[in-house]
Amino acid sequence: MSYNAGSAGDQFVDFSFCESKDISEFVSIRIDNLWGNSRRLSASANTHALDDQLRLYGLSLETGPADVDDDYYGKGDCSQPQSILFVTAQLFSFGIPLSLPLQTKYSPKTAHDRRWDEWIRFPTKYSELAIDSHISIMLWEMRGLWDVAQLGKCRINLFEPDSELVQGKYRMLLRPFTAKDQPTTEGSVLKYDRIFETMRKYDDGDVAHADWLDAMVMERIADIEAKERQQASDLYIHVALPKFDFAVVFGETKLDDPLVVQPSSPKFCLVFDPETYRDNPAESKHRRLLRGYRSGTLDRELKPNAAIRDQLNTILRYPPGQELTDNEKNVVWKFRFYLSSNNRALTKFVKCVDWNDAIEAKQATGMLTKWAEISIDDALELLSANFTNHSVRGYAVSQLRKAKDDELVLYLLQLVQAIKFEYLNAVSSQGVETAVSATAIEDWSRAMLAHESSLAGFLIERALQNKTLGNFFYWYLMVECDDRKTGKAYGKVVFQFVNSLSESDEGIEVQTMFQRQGKLVSDLARISSEVQTLKESRQRKVEWLRSHLADSKNGLVSFAPLALPLDPSVEVVGIQADKASVFKSTMMPLFLHFIRSDGELYPVIFKAGDDMRQDQLVVQIITLMDRLLRNESLDLRLTPYHVLATRVDQGFSQFIPSQSLAAILAENNNSILAYLRKTSPDLDGPYGVSTDVMETYVKSCAGYCVITYLLGVGDRHLDNLLLTPHGHLFHVDFGYILGRDPKPFPPPMKLCKEMVEAMGGMESLMYQRFKSHCFVAFSILRKSSNLILNLFSLMIHSNIPDVAVAPDQVVALVQDKFRLDLSEEEAMRYFQTLISDSVKALFPQVIETIHKWAQYWRN
Repeated sequence: MSYNAGSAGDQFVDFSFCESKDISEFVSIRIDNLWGNSRRLSASANTHALDDQLRLYGLSLETGPADVDDDYYGKGDCSQPQSILFVTAQLFSFGIPLSLPLQTKYSPKTAHDRRWDEWIRFPTKYSELAIDSHISIMLWEMRGLWDVAQLGKCRINLFEPDSELVQGKYRMLLRPFTAKDQPTTEGSVLKYDRIFETMRKYDDGDVAHADWLDAMVMERIADIEAKERQQASDLYIHVALPKFDFAVVFGETKLDDPLVVQPSSPKFCLVFDPETYRDNPAESKHRRLLRGYRSGTLDRELKPNAAIRDQLNTILRYPPGQELTDNEKNVVWKFRFYLSSNNRALTKFVKCVDWNDAIEAKQATGMLTKWAEISIDDALELLSANFTNHSVRGYAVSQLRKAKDDELVLYLLQLVQAIKFEYLNAVSSQGVETAVSATAIEDWSRAMLAHESSLAGFLIERALQNKTLGNFFYWYLMVECDDRKTGKAYGKVVFQFVNSLSESDEGIEVQTMFQRQGKLVSDLARISSEVQTLKESRQRKVEWLRSHLADSKNGLVSFAPLALPLDPSVEVVGIQADKASVFKSTMMPLFLHFIRSDGELYPVIFKAGDDMRQDQLVVQIITLMDRLLRNESLDLRLTPYHVLATRVDQGFSQFIPSQSLAAILAENNNSILAYLRKTSPDLDGPYGVSTDVMETYVKSCAGYCVITYLLGVGDRHLDNLLLTPHGHLFHVDFGYILGRDPKPFPPPMKLCKEMVEAMGGMESLMYQRFKSHCFVAFSILRKSSNLILNLFSLMIHSNIPDVAVAPDQVVALVQDKFRLDLSEEEAMRYFQTLISDSVKALFPQVIETIHKWAQYWRN
């Protein structure tokens, strides 16, 4: 909600807030650290205070669990127990607990190390809170196996007296166990209290930041903190509550809300089970016995029988994203030595390992280097979010070193995204909640900055050796720096890369090139913004653009040779001002002609205000598929033009001289064939068209039909299908992918009757060749489905619009298109049906007519 506040004669100020009933996030609190004298209380009277709570877990202070070793706590010596601190937190409303007590991990604490930095999340949402909800916090000390003492307790009300939700960091005074719960503002006033409040304002951005001054102040604050910790006679605990981007006030859910159970409806009580996400000890022990840690020598000699061999072969054929059942994992582990000679089996083996089991993880890590070398496809899979073990990811990086630079360029977009997974794994290992609020994001960034990525180091190493690789690596990183969650971590990688360039004279030249490229992009973004804000006709905007570019003061009409960010193999020296134009579009993209060093022109489109990352991804996959087809000696004359996002909302696109099919049909009596006869006439060729041009048209139609089907490209109308005079048909504008489409009942692929008529009709030889090319291309790409699926699995956290809609379904959506459940023959029959259905579909023709009239009235 947004309101204006102010009085007569005053300037009104906008402020925004949200009601708690509209927040569906779960209530959470972070336990940071402990201050003060932990020996101030006697534990003799409190050893049984935890007895009732322990019984919830099947324990007793008198008997204890039968299978716990005393040496774990006391090292076998009860006279010298090891001190272990932990914190429990419980959510209350009207004095009624809303959850069971949840606790931090057990961990030994010393006088100099009393930090947890651990989030506790309750099974209650903010929308379900009452106005008097509070969190009760208790500090416990375990000095021996059954010597448990409660050192103190406190509570924090979730809503202030003015009904505003509390957010941010708090310093809590822990009261003795026998004292009544009190708000944490009471107690002795320390010098650090005032500093703590100032630091809260600093973190909230209410205090101006000055890097040189902040460094000195922080050092002084650290000294004061250390001194106050030693002098504090009381016990304090630091906690943090989630921070939102706006104020949150209490809002009570109305009874007529359809989400609320009416009084007449049956009532259910939901009880949170803290053991839900823990392993079943019986199942874990069964697994360990079944896998037989002590039978490693025997496992080396095991050979599967025919039935098990068939089962293993079935498992190896599973697509990358498919999970293994417990039985399948046990079978793979049992015959791991037998499978170690099969490079396709490594990814399945890694999935079957329980990496939380130290013994099992050690054995698995030792087998990685003895396994048959895996392909680049499988190495990419090991870098996905599903694999968190650092040894596994390090092994995958070592396998990537076999890839050539041109291969790395093809996979670089995904590899830059994979850096994110290494940081996410580092954050996950620290128990940081990542999806709640700004506070969690702050902790996420801090953990990422402290982590070193082996993959990032490898990419920096290769980018320093190849200018093309380095160019794209730099710009891919710059786009990721805009991300709210991981931007700081990517900024660290950019710093490492640019700093490494300064170590050589050639690297300094590349540094200078990046600076000049950045200035060029910022100048074009500024010009594009000014064009959009001009309240003039399109023609006047074009005139202003040409005048601005022609002005030598702006430094764009001519400059020193510079590698074009879009295509670093092209060296440009200026922009030809008299050819500049502005497209008819909401964001008014700039149409520019860069002058190359050899005098030729390189036309590009620069967009500001549009997200180019999705187009960049699709074109990259098309480029990869073109290479896969060419490797199998199938050249379908595709046109994978260059696209580069330079920010989240801006980027370049190469312009290919061509016309849309809509324009061609309008100008050539609704006939593509007439256009080809006009541009490439040949009386001896098929239908009066040059043989090479007709072959290019048929092949490119087949290639894009297959590829756009596999990628689920939507919104295919005749305005975003382009055709060159040489017969190259290609698609542009990939605003809808992965099956999304703004139009109802879209056909499986864009193959209208006009496209088929240009081949001579459905009975023609050219149409039969078209279908043959489709079948061969589909078959080839199905064989490389693992590589394509692995690349998409690396993009699930990329925040690309159609990927972010349902990131957990991205790989499944693409996998369904490959129909890996069918045999080769069945797949060909299936694809033939798709072609036939697309040509005969009537509804898309109606939609195309509606679109044509809409464009007419719009223009």
